[in-house]
Amino acid sequence: MNEKLLVVIARVKAKPGKEIEVMNHLKSLVEPSRKDAGCVNYDLHRNQDEPGSFLFHETWHSREHLERHLAKPDLQAALAKLGPLVAVTPEIGLWEKIL
Repeated sequence: MNEKLLVVIARVKAKPGKEIEVMNHLKSLVEPSRKDAGCVNYDLHRNQDEPGSFLFHETWHSREHLERHLAKPDLQAALAKLGPLVAVTPEIGLWEKIL
């Protein structure tokens, strides 16, 4: 199989004092997202040296699958709740595995 998967790396930084609240919001996204069509993996990580820094590592079968995931009303509502809790706009990068 020669399918090109889409890898998403998303970084989220909580405001000081909001680390646990942000982590709980982010954790609530994992299981529903893993059930979305086209999701290969959807993993949440926390930086050991900066407990307020989080990283999603996601793999999708296609950009279309990712776009459908991002358009879900429940995901949009969760992301809106995160807005006031994060220090900077989340950084989202789209990647293609080459080796």
